Amino acid sequence: MTDRIAEAFRNGKAFIPFITCGDPDLETTAKVVRAMVHAGADLIELGIPFSDPTAEGPVIQEANVRALAAGATTDKIFDLVRDLRKDVTVPMVFMTYANVVFSYDAEVFIKTCSEIGIDGLILPDLPFEEKEEFADLCGKYQVALISLIAPTSENRIAMIAKEAEGFVYVVSSLGVTGTRTEITTDIGAIVKLIRENTDIPCAVGFGISTPEQAHDMAAKSDGAIVGSAIIKLLAKYGRDAAEPVAEYVRSMKDAL
Repeated sequence: MTDRIAEAFRNGKAFIPFITCGDPDLETTAKVVRAMVHAGADLIELGIPFSDPTAEGPVIQEANVRALAAGATTDKIFDLVRDLRKDVTVPMVFMTYANVVFSYDAEVFIKTCSEIGIDGLILPDLPFEEKEEFADLCGKYQVALISLIAPTSENRIAMIAKEAEGFVYVVSSLGVTGTRTEITTDIGAIVKLIRENTDIPCAVGFGISTPEQAHDMAAKSDGAIVGSAIIKLLAKYGRDAAEPVAEYVRSMKDAL
C-alpha cells in the first residue's frame, strides 16, 4: 500500500485535499472525491466523522456534526471506499481518531482498510509513545500509520521521523485545523530535520487555504494538505459542491 503513497509524490509536489465523509451526504462525498482526482489531486485524505474531533477547528467540527446527523457510519464509509476503488487509483488515507478505531475493533478496522484499498491511517490524537498497538496491526495488514510532526515536537522530530511510514504529516501551526492568514512556523527547519532522518516524503497541512500558501509550503516540503477551505465550499454549495471544489483543487495544484 505504501508504494502507492510513494508514487503520489514521485511526479513533483503532491496536492492532498481532505474531505469529511458524509458531509452533506455520502453520495456527494463520492462525487467530490472523483472530481478532486480528475482536477489533479495526488492523494485523498478521507475523514471519518467523530463526535469529539479534538484536532479540528470549527469548520471541520461542523462538518463532523453534519455528517453524523446525516447518518454517516464507519461501515457506510467502508462501502463508499469500495465504490470509489472501482475507478479511483490515487492513494486514499483515513484521518480519524483512536476511539473510532478502538470502538470498531482495531484489528477488524485495519484489516478492512487493507481489503478495501485504504493506503494509510492518520490518528491525530495518538501519541507517538502509545502507537505500538496500532503500528503492529498496520504493519500486519500493510496500511501505513502516518506520523504527525508539529512545531512542538522539537527534540522528538528525529525520533518520529525515523519510524515514519507513508509520508510525514507536518503540522504547520499550533492549535487546531483551520484557514490562517499567514503561517509563521519555520517549516524549512522542521523539514530539514525530518529529511536528515528519513527518505519518505513530507507534506504540510493545517492552515493552508490559498494557492500562494500552498506554493510556499510545497516549496519547503514535498506537498500541501488542505482541508478547511474545501469543507467551506461543501458548506456553501452542499450537494452541488463537486464543480466548485474541482476548480479550487485545480488552482491549488497549478500553484504547486
